[in-house]
Amino acid sequence: MSKEYNYDTPLSEILMPDGKSVNKTNIEIILKEEIPVFCRHKIAQRYRLMPFKTLYEANNNFWRKDKNWEFFFTKETLDKLREKNIIEPIASESKAAKKTEGGSQPKPAVQNFGDDYKVIASMTNAEKVKYLSDIKVKMDDLISKKTKDKSTVTKVMVNTTRDAVMINHSALKNVFDLGDAEAKKTTQTLVFTTNEMVKSYAQLVSRNIFDNELMNRLVEKSNGTVVQHMTRVYLNGIAFLAYYNNFVSNRVAIINMRKTLNAKYRQYYQNLLPYISTDDIVLERVFQKGMLPVPPDLFVKWAVGFLIHDIGKADTVEYHEGEASYERSIVIEHVKLGYNSVVNKTSYPKEASIITGYHHEYYGNPEGYGYFRDHLEHYQKANPQVRPEYCMTFDLDSILECHALAYFPAKILEIVDIYDSVTDPNRVYRRALDSAEAIVMMREEFITKSLKIDPILFELFTGFIRKKQGNT
Repeated sequence: MSKEYNYDTPLSEILMPDGKSVNKTNIEIILKEEIPVFCRHKIAQRYRLMPFKTLYEANNNFWRKDKNWEFFFTKETLDKLREKNIIEPIASESKAAKKTEGGSQPKPAVQNFGDDYKVIASMTNAEKVKYLSDIKVKMDDLISKKTKDKSTVTKVMVNTTRDAVMINHSALKNVFDLGDAEAKKTTQTLVFTTNEMVKSYAQLVSRNIFDNELMNRLVEKSNGTVVQHMTRVYLNGIAFLAYYNNFVSNRVAIINMRKTLNAKYRQYYQNLLPYISTDDIVLERVFQKGMLPVPPDLFVKWAVGFLIHDIGKADTVEYHEGEASYERSIVIEHVKLGYNSVVNKTSYPKEASIITGYHHEYYGNPEGYGYFRDHLEHYQKANPQVRPEYCMTFDLDSILECHALAYFPAKILEIVDIYDSVTDPNRVYRRALDSAEAIVMMREEFITKSLKIDPILFELFTGFIRKKQGNT
C-alpha cells in the first residue's frame, strides 16, 4: 500500500529563508542528516520521495531550476529537525498547506504500471486475447483506409501499445508459477495474437506517418512510468528500424557510410576486434554480411522483442540512473527475469527473447549486463578455438555460437532505450535532457569516453531524430 505523505514546506523557505540568498548552513545540515525531499510533478501530478543529497549533487540549484517539478520538505522531516533544534519553526503557514486547505493530501501516483494495470490484470486470459484481437482490427482498419492522418494513427498506436504492454506483462505474471509446458500452453494464443498485432504496427510505422510530439503527449497521460517507457521505446524502436531499412536501400548512402567508417570509426571497431587486421576492419566486418535490409518476417520478430523488452520489470522496481538509490543487482534482475520468463514460459520467437536478454550488453563494457557475456564466457570455455569475428550479426545462430560480439536488433534497442531514459520527463535523479543535449551526452559518454553503443548505428539514430523533428 502506498504511504500517504504530508508534504508541508517548499524547500525555498528553508534553503532561502530571506527569499534571496541560499543559507549554506542549512544546506550542510540537510546534507549531513540525509534528509528526503517530496517531489511533485506539476503537470502529471506524480509524487516521489527522493534523497536531498542525490538531487543536490546532480544540480545544486535544482529546486529553482527545474520547471517541471516542485520540491517540499515533509512535516515529519521538519519536525525531526526542529526537535534537534537544527532548524527554527516556520512562523507563517506554508504555501503548500494553503493550496490544499480543507482537503486531504493526495497520495503518490502508482509509479510503474499505473492504475489502468489493475483493470488489465483482472481480465481472464480469453479476455486479454480478445482485447489484442480488437487492437489488430483497429490497426488493420487504418491500413486498409490508407489514412494519412498522423493524429489518428498516432493515437491508436500509443493507446494500443500501452494496453498490449500491460496485457503481456500481466499474462506472464499469471503463469510465472506454472510449469514451463503448462505456461507455454496457456500463453500460446496470446503470443500468436500479439505477433499478428505487431505485423500491423510494422506496416503503419513503415509508412512514416508517426507523430512523435503527439506520441509524447499521449504517453504522459498514463500514470505508469514503466508503461510510458516501454510504449515510447517500442514505437521509436520500430520507427528507427524502419528508418534503417530506408537508409540501407540507398546505394549512395552505403558508399558514404564506408567512407565514414574509414575516417571516423575504424579505431573503435579495431579495439573491439584487436586480433583482426586493420585492413580487414570494413563494413562487412562490423555487420556480418554487411548493412542489409531487414526482411518483413524478421522485422516483426524483432518488433515483438522491442514490445516485450522490459516484460520482466517488477511492479516495484524504478528506473535508476546510477545515483544514490540505484541498486545494480535489482536492475540487472529485470533482464534475467525477462529473458528466462520469455524463453521458458512463452512461445515468443527466439529472436524476441534474445533481445530481452541482451539489450543492455554494451559491447561487453563493465557497466553493461545481460546474458550474452555469461553465454560467451561459457561457450568459449567449451570451445576455446572460437572467438568473435564480427561486431554485430543479424543471424541468430551466429550470436548463439559467438561468431559476433552483439545481436544487431539489441544494439538498435540499446540506443533507443538510453535516449528515452535520459529524455524521460519523469526523470528525478537528474534533469531530463532535450533531444540535442541527449545526443551530445550519449556520444560523449557512450562512445567517446567508453564504447558501449554502436557508433555507426548512433550516427543513423541522430539522422532519425533530426528527421522526426523536421530538421532534414
